[in-house]
Amino acid sequence: MSAFKKLVEHSQKCSRFQHLASICGWDQASMMPAGGNQARSEAMAELSVHIHGLMTQPQLGDWISDAENEALNSEQQSSLREIKRQWQQANLLPEKLVEAKSLAGSKCEHAWRSQRGNNDWVGFEKNWREVVELSREEAQIRADAANLTPYDAMLDIYEPGTSSASLDVLFADVKTWLPSLIDEVIEKQSSEQFSAPSGIYSTEKQKALGLEVMKLLQFDFEHGRLDESVHPFCGGVPSDVRITTRYDETEFVQSLMGIVHETGHARYEQGLPKHLAGQPAGEARSMGIHESQSLFFEMQVGRSDPFIGHLANLAGQQFSGSEFEQKNFQKIYTRVKKDFIRVDADELTYPAHVILRYEIERDLINGNIKHTDVPELWNTKMQSYLGLSTQGNFTNGCMQDIHWTESKCTVNNYKDGCLQDIHWTQGAFGYFPSYTLGAMYAAQFMASMKKTVDVDGAIRSGNLSPIFNWLDTNIWKKGSLLTTDELVRQATNESLNPAYFKQHLIDRYL
Repeated sequence: MSAFKKLVEHSQKCSRFQHLASICGWDQASMMPAGGNQARSEAMAELSVHIHGLMTQPQLGDWISDAENEALNSEQQSSLREIKRQWQQANLLPEKLVEAKSLAGSKCEHAWRSQRGNNDWVGFEKNWREVVELSREEAQIRADAANLTPYDAMLDIYEPGTSSASLDVLFADVKTWLPSLIDEVIEKQSSEQFSAPSGIYSTEKQKALGLEVMKLLQFDFEHGRLDESVHPFCGGVPSDVRITTRYDETEFVQSLMGIVHETGHARYEQGLPKHLAGQPAGEARSMGIHESQSLFFEMQVGRSDPFIGHLANLAGQQFSGSEFEQKNFQKIYTRVKKDFIRVDADELTYPAHVILRYEIERDLINGNIKHTDVPELWNTKMQSYLGLSTQGNFTNGCMQDIHWTESKCTVNNYKDGCLQDIHWTQGAFGYFPSYTLGAMYAAQFMASMKKTVDVDGAIRSGNLSPIFNWLDTNIWKKGSLLTTDELVRQATNESLNPAYFKQHLIDRYL
């Protein structure tokens, strides 16, 4: 048996255990009773250690060296490149660190589910301290091996080839035009009249609506399902994709778009090259490309006028009211508002939420700030980028009596500030830039697609196959056979060009 074939079979073996880990993670976040967390966390840590051991077996280095001297075709060469990268990444980390980070992340994330609702920064900080310490340890190990800064070493996990230096330039440009554009659009929309969702929208009917929208988006229910969790996500594996949303019975807007977003992730996973299943080359290219697919579905398609027409019709079948008229729906789903919550943010303010998190996690992992500095930094940046404060003066409660020396006290809104995201609880530092990179890639893909596809016509007809065929040919079936830049160049004839994103926002909102 050739060395390359040995590597492929070994990768597929590792993938089967990763399959189990992914499904266990989905269950932990959506179905598992709270009392099962300790045992589940220990089991998943044990599984992480086992997978790490498989991925670092000594003979793999020899097999890789031998395979590099074999006559391989271009696809096999790409596969070998990705196998080698994965092997190199795994060998950097000691087994004890892999286990400790898995346990700390599970403990922190599980406690966060209630701590966020209770605005409990003090309780969260005790668990998060360990996650940050272990993440910094990991980052330093990776940095020393790759001659990168600690944060760039973590960024490379999610977005290979991207550096904080390039992101700093990219985001600095966005900050020169985004604030004024947000203000201009809000002023433009201030005179618009619309009916906001009001009343009770049962979870049962919201889920039925979501399933109908997933059918419109051609989700394969033979290889996936929809569930509920505290934080929306897409998990599982390509042959069994699990997506979740969260429901609020006082409104349906966010859960529905959450489903559209996660369906974009799922369709990418379901479209990955099946003949490369179980191999690194058959996996998604990067988190930026992954987010480009979810944001293509949610923003490029999902908030377009013809798609909103379908949403209005489908929602009208489940609920009744003037808010379900198409023109009103269009105003609801293109409404721009400065608000605290990232996952509920509109398309225009969303990059500000991402840049805020990127700048904080970059400085945190590089050791320029302490984890206890995050709440104050969050508030400062939120005020700078969106004019909002996560601190407020509580004058009618604890400070109402003259006997106290202070006339007011400061209340920190951690719940809607630094406690709102699941990513940092699990030590996923370096992930957040993927969201805005994904929005930029999505806009560029749409601009290129429109040269050969009647996108609006396809959406109006209710048959979105021409759109999905383009994505399947240019993105999904490529897996990780190409680098990110090669993938974007082949699809659009140029590297990432953020001008498409800016123009998209101007065209849609002005």
